Amino acid sequence: MKILRVNDYDMAYLDIGPGHVDQGPPLICVHGSLNDFRAWATVLKPLSAGRRLIAPSLRHYFPEHWDGKGGKFSMAQHVDDMVAFIEALDVGPVDLIGHSRGGHLAFRLALQRPYLVRKLILAEPGGTLDASLDPGDIPANTPAAGSRAHVAEASARIAAGDIEGGLKIFVDGVNGAGAWDKLAPADRQMREDNVYTLLAQVNEGRQPYTETEAAALSRPTLFIGGGDTPGMLPIVLKALAATVPGAETVIIPNAGHSMFRQQPKAFCQAVLAFLA
Repeated sequence: MKILRVNDYDMAYLDIGPGHVDQGPPLICVHGSLNDFRAWATVLKPLSAGRRLIAPSLRHYFPEHWDGKGGKFSMAQHVDDMVAFIEALDVGPVDLIGHSRGGHLAFRLALQRPYLVRKLILAEPGGTLDASLDPGDIPANTPAAGSRAHVAEASARIAAGDIEGGLKIFVDGVNGAGAWDKLAPADRQMREDNVYTLLAQVNEGRQPYTETEAAALSRPTLFIGGGDTPGMLPIVLKALAATVPGAETVIIPNAGHSMFRQQPKAFCQAVLAFLA
């Protein structure tokens, strides 16, 4: 683990692989809600073969032991932190992967600072659609996974002291009923280690995606989804992929929202083919 001081914060990150200039730009992987740099464990080896791979933990996520109070936690802050992080690395444009909430962050970063990104990979980016991207045929009972209401319900349980109950609401809401009970102990622990970030995520200021923003994204972009992911995430992915100029899409069978943990080989094949 390494530490890089950005925006008056010590950002922890993993730095793996050879990193020679002739092997292409570094690949930076940005984790999602309740995760940290450990989220990428199953794909670190294949994605770092022949290139430098960097996986940061965002502000207030593990290895920081944060109680959810004080500090600066917002989507805008995390975007600013990642901009400063990439600039401080001083390695030129990078390839950027963002998963879930990290996908939303990566989308915003590539939109605001396109010169920092060579290629962009969005693995089921989290967030909501504004009216300009609303497909209009969303079933009324579609779970609002990752929405402010969903996060608020989970965080209310956590704030009341029911840690497991809150995590179950959040994880099942994203991945489907019973998902929390099926998680491996290490995956449960990572979410427990980051549980108090969910309290701050309720009011993080994340804005809906707009058609204008998606159409303005200028970096070559790959969207990756899980074939079994329920709820709004596949709808958001489809709407963005249809609007981002020249975007490619890969849907991984027999996988849900955690597709890179559930089908790491297929995920890495899609990523490496796109980056080649």
